[in-house]
Amino acid sequence: MSSDTIVAIATPPGRGGVGIVRISGPLSATIAKQIIGLCPAPRYAHYGNFTSHTQQLLDRGIALFFQAPHSFTGEDVLELHGHGGPVVLDMLVASAVAMGARLARPGEFSERAFLNDKLDLSQAEAIADLINAASQQAARQAMNSLSGEFSKQIRTLTDALIQLRVNVESAIDFPEEEIDFLTDGHIERSLEQVIAQLSVVLQKAQQGVLVREGMKVAIAGRPNAGKSSLLNALAQQDIAIVTDIPGTTRDVLSEHIHIDGMPLHISDTAGLRNTRDKVEQIGMDRAWQAFRQADRILLLIDSSDPQQLDIDKHWPEFVNDPEMRRKLTLAYNKIDLDSAQYQVAQHPQPDLSTVAISAHTGQGLAQLKAHLKQVMGYTANSEGSFSARRRHLDALQSAEKLLCLGLQQLRSHSAGELLAEDLRHAQQYLNQITGEFSSDDLLGKIFSSFCIGK
Repeated sequence: MSSDTIVAIATPPGRGGVGIVRISGPLSATIAKQIIGLCPAPRYAHYGNFTSHTQQLLDRGIALFFQAPHSFTGEDVLELHGHGGPVVLDMLVASAVAMGARLARPGEFSERAFLNDKLDLSQAEAIADLINAASQQAARQAMNSLSGEFSKQIRTLTDALIQLRVNVESAIDFPEEEIDFLTDGHIERSLEQVIAQLSVVLQKAQQGVLVREGMKVAIAGRPNAGKSSLLNALAQQDIAIVTDIPGTTRDVLSEHIHIDGMPLHISDTAGLRNTRDKVEQIGMDRAWQAFRQADRILLLIDSSDPQQLDIDKHWPEFVNDPEMRRKLTLAYNKIDLDSAQYQVAQHPQPDLSTVAISAHTGQGLAQLKAHLKQVMGYTANSEGSFSARRRHLDALQSAEKLLCLGLQQLRSHSAGELLAEDLRHAQQYLNQITGEFSSDDLLGKIFSSFCIGK
């Protein structure tokens, strides 16, 4: 329990019908007596006057008191539900500060809930994810994590690792026993099962990150290839200016859309060509920056222009760069025109994905959307899914790498000591997800990204 008491406005900035001031800490009951004249019975709404530290009437509203440990933070908590005017709420906060509270830092209420074992770290992060959810699926996944679905699967893996460590270290410490777990196949089979289970959790976490953060797609191509038309078609509104004048788009134009629940951050970029126009050159520099940051690059090719169809000759910047080629999709546009010359057989690129579209008529857009979902591994099925972050992926991938290394060492050398060390470090990576093994710097970074009052 913290020795100080914190206060903050828990509702968004601006005017509204109702505004909430939240107070947490040992002075909550004392502050309640000064503001409303009494400490309400725990979990019962009390309607009355809100007065300042100078006994000035500030507002009328509902007060709720939650007695420790039965509160969100695990401490005594007072909530004042008044009118949602910013001046009134600021005066209530100022009065609480005058009565001994201090202003809360961003995310400090959730941080106290974590420190008081009301939530683990992944659940605390799910609160922020639920608040910031941009789609129904993201909200459902965040709620699953807040309910403990992600934590449950991590703890199942951790328990399996603990049992493996017991068996391995027992075999090391008591080599004279009749049963040698290191050579009889028991540990190997158990380790294979843990790796398989971790792989399933990792796949779900990747889906959770995708739904939470979205996919970055950059549209590349020559001037007048139809890039702006494609952006408008995918967004289903006129965002970019479309003309027959080459070089209309001079800067990166981005839009946030959803494809069957998958967030998509799509960017229209300046047309790629040789030019002396300084403004256009700056636009192309920004375009290349967008390509490097993208998860997927749609190289839009005008299928009515024969010169653009020789991919190796006219697009070496993409096909000869391994990183660019890895995330490249060839999108042949304008297939509705009589002059279109697109033929897959004429331009085979075995390792490159290819789609044929018409941004003008919409032909092929459904296939393009399906392709984008497929390359990102997205599925609209949210059963058993949960929200996740990049740090969760890093921890799961590090744990998986260690377990696979340990399995290899066990098979080739029956190296129990090395396996025991790999298992220990893998468990630490999993514990980082729930916060059982986390540095203060990590906690500070996570909770500082929360909104004030949460």
